[in-house]
Amino acid sequence: MNKKFYMRSLMVFVAMIIFISTFYSLPYYVSKPGMAKELAPIIEVENGFEEEGSFMLTTVRMGRANIYSYLLAKVKDYQEIYPIEAIRQEEETDEEYNVRQLHLMSSSKTSAIEVAYKKAGIPINYHYKGVYVLNVMKGMPAEGKLQPGDRIFKIDDMEFKSSEEFIQYVGSKKAGDEIVLTYDRGNRTNSVKLNVQSFGENIEKVGVGIGLVDDKEIEVDPEVKVETSDIGGPSAGLMFSLEIYNQLTKVDLTRGYEIAGTGTISSDGRVGRIGGIEQKVIAADNAGAEIFLAPYEDGADDSNYHAAVKTAKDIKTKMKIVPANTFDEVVEQLIKLEPK
Repeated sequence: MNKKFYMRSLMVFVAMIIFISTFYSLPYYVSKPGMAKELAPIIEVENGFEEEGSFMLTTVRMGRANIYSYLLAKVKDYQEIYPIEAIRQEEETDEEYNVRQLHLMSSSKTSAIEVAYKKAGIPINYHYKGVYVLNVMKGMPAEGKLQPGDRIFKIDDMEFKSSEEFIQYVGSKKAGDEIVLTYDRGNRTNSVKLNVQSFGENIEKVGVGIGLVDDKEIEVDPEVKVETSDIGGPSAGLMFSLEIYNQLTKVDLTRGYEIAGTGTISSDGRVGRIGGIEQKVIAADNAGAEIFLAPYEDGADDSNYHAAVKTAKDIKTKMKIVPANTFDEVVEQLIKLEPK
């Protein structure tokens, strides 16, 4: 009887420790394979062409580590542990990190639309709205005055056409000069007076202490809708551009295959490096992908492509790993595929 009692007590104690540990965050992030998500249901070009196969974006599951997830990642294959500073910028809060990821995704969608419509020879109209505040530096004039997510659209009652113009105007001031920023927060418009301040090693370099990104809309015909409310970051850019272009043109780039992949996309069509390539290869394989597109980075030894090839061999997948350097090169490779 006593033995059973002690065993039950021990089990209850261990369960309590595990339960409590899930609420104690460590200064680390843990990443693991996520999912491969078909893009056709979340991207819709008005009157777009259908495809026989599918393009899929790939994700990793990333979260703050607790004691349990940290120990599990230590012994599980293809789970990675990162210190906070490797994921978040210096002094960046959780809120600022989330805002940055959402705006990186927004910029990624804009670039993907630009690349796809340019490739299809369809005109694009631009509407510049200002800059978004990504983060606020401690000890600088904007601290306590501006917040991540604020949209600044005027300086001293003057509108500007790019973040470069914003930076140049502020940088032309001298330490102590006052500027007035007009911004939207939520559904309200506000103004704030700030005195620019020197920062960094160069005392002539001045600013108000914000990280920013362009807020611009592009207008295209036919219209395209990209629903990404539950996805953050820029790594789906390549796959977005392929899906959009495929719906714009008669030739089906999928050739009937299940094609997954990853990589950022710039407005000039360059494919960029991403994080978590190993986990994304596994996610694609688990989803039954037959082809995986990975950033080639001009053949660098440590490129995403080479890491993807190694992972594919390790897990003994039949999935073909294809290098992706530019959007145009990827399109050319896909067109050459034998239709399934």
